[in-house]
Amino acid sequence: MTTSDPDGALAEQLLRLTRRVHRIQKHHLELSDLGITPAQSRLLRTLSHFSAPPRMADLAERLEVVPRAVTTLVDGLEAHGKVRRVPDPTNRRVIRIELTDAGRATLRELHRARRSAAREILAPLTDVERAVLGDLLDTLIGGTAAPPC
Repeated sequence: MTTSDPDGALAEQLLRLTRRVHRIQKHHLELSDLGITPAQSRLLRTLSHFSAPPRMADLAERLEVVPRAVTTLVDGLEAHGKVRRVPDPTNRRVIRIELTDAGRATLRELHRARRSAAREILAPLTDVERAVLGDLLDTLIGGTAAPPC
């Protein structure tokens, strides 16, 4: 680590770790042979956190992407039977997105793939180091533990 710019060195380490995490998760996703992209898996995980089927705009906001990107992801997931578009019960002009049984089964497989990836990534750490890392990440994220995806 460079002493003249410790924050810059930490930022670089975080970026490298993020890339490694994405690479390993993508590999485990491919091994699970679910036929979905990492972006589609993120949409499924996000969708599962809503208490009621959200609108496309709600998903776009939560994912921090433009609505058009959500439309493309939903189209792909709908074609594979993972989600379906349903009319809003109070406003027929509004379409909501809900998980299908196949989508819920895919989510279970995604959770298994993510756990496998996490075990691989965290393998060099002791239980104490994992706990410390978890506390540090919670602090950096905003002080609260994120819901499990």
